[in-house]
Amino acid sequence: MTPETIDGPGIRLRLSRLEDISDTAAACADPLIQHFLPALPSPYTEADARWWITEGAPAAWAGGGAAYTIADRVTDRLLGTIGLNDPVPSRQEAAIGYWVAPWARGRGVATAATQTLADRAFASGTRRLELLTVAENIASQRVALAAGFRPEGVRRLASRGRDGERADLLTWARLADDPPGPAPRLLPDLPDGRLTDGVVELRPRDPQHAEAMYNLHTQPEVVAILVPPEPPRRADIERNCREGQSRWLRDQVANLAIIDASSRATAGVCQLVYDNPQFRQAMVGYGLLPAWRARGYATRAVRLLAEWGFTEVKLDRIWADTHAGNVASERVLERAGFRREGRVRGRFPTSDGLRTDSTLFGLLPGDLPEAPGTR
Repeated sequence: MTPETIDGPGIRLRLSRLEDISDTAAACADPLIQHFLPALPSPYTEADARWWITEGAPAAWAGGGAAYTIADRVTDRLLGTIGLNDPVPSRQEAAIGYWVAPWARGRGVATAATQTLADRAFASGTRRLELLTVAENIASQRVALAAGFRPEGVRRLASRGRDGERADLLTWARLADDPPGPAPRLLPDLPDGRLTDGVVELRPRDPQHAEAMYNLHTQPEVVAILVPPEPPRRADIERNCREGQSRWLRDQVANLAIIDASSRATAGVCQLVYDNPQFRQAMVGYGLLPAWRARGYATRAVRLLAEWGFTEVKLDRIWADTHAGNVASERVLERAGFRREGRVRGRFPTSDGLRTDSTLFGLLPGDLPEAPGTR
C-alpha cells in the first residue's frame, strides 16, 4: 500500500507525527492495552512512543505493511493506531491490528478504522485479511464482526502473555469479495441485552458470574452429572466466564446467567448450544443453585431461552436430554413444553467408569406453552 491519508467515517488514517508522542505514550500505558498487547514495553514511556513514530512505523512500511495513526476528522487528535502486519505478497494477504485510546472508546472508532483500511487494502490488490484476537478480548471480536470479518478457527497457543503463559488465538478473516457490512451471525445478541418475564432475567454470562458458577458446578449432585463427572477448577470456571461471550460471537453457544429479577442475585445458568445449523437445531441446558430450586425458575429460564431461539435465532427444533431418572429436570422440560421422545442408551459416563442412559426431549415452535404469569 501507498502511505497516504485516508478518510473514513468520523476518522482519518494518517502517518504518525512527533506531535502524537504524548497521546501515544498515555494510550499505550493504559492497563487494557497493556494486557491485550503484551509485546508492548511496560512501563510504556514517551521514549517508546518516539521510537515507534520514528523507527517502528517506518519499518512497517518498509516491510510491505502499513502503520497509521487513527485521528479525529475534526480535531486531528490521535484516537489509536491501525496497521497491516505480516504481509505475504505471493498470497496477496496480510494481518490487520489496532488499538484504541481510552478517551476514544465506545464511539465505533476501531470498526470505522478497520473497515476503512480493509477497503483500501482490497482496492490495492490484497485478497485476504486476517485479524487475530485472544478469546477474552470480546470488544475486539465485536469489531471484527462489525467490520465484516468472519470466524475461521483457532491457532493453538499462538499468543504469549507477559507472564510467559501461552494462549490460543482466534482467527477472523475477510476476503476481497465478501459482501460489505457486518458479518452474518447465527446467534444474535439479546434484545436490550436481556430476556425477562418479570420474575427471572437471562443475561450473557461474564466474569461477575464466576463465583456463582463455581458454587453451582461444585455441588455434589451437579458434579455427578458433569461430563466427565469431576469438579472443575476455579481457574477454569473464571476463564469460561471471561471467554463465554466469544463462543457466542462465533455462533457456538449462547451462555447465560439466570438472574432473580427482584434481588439481582445470580440463581443459576443456562445455555443454548447451536449444535446443528444445517438443520436449524440447538440444544438447551440449565442448572440452579440449591437456594433457588423448586421456585419454577428453571422452567421460566428454559421457556425464555426457547422463545428467543425460535423467534430470533430462527430455530426449527430445540432438544434437551437428562440423566435417566432425573425427575426434577424432566419436569422442568415438560412444563416448558418439551415432549419426551425416547431413551439414549449409555449416553453419559459415570464416576465408576460405567455409562448411564439419558431421556431425550424435543421442542418445536408450536409446542411452547403460554407465558407464565409475572409478579
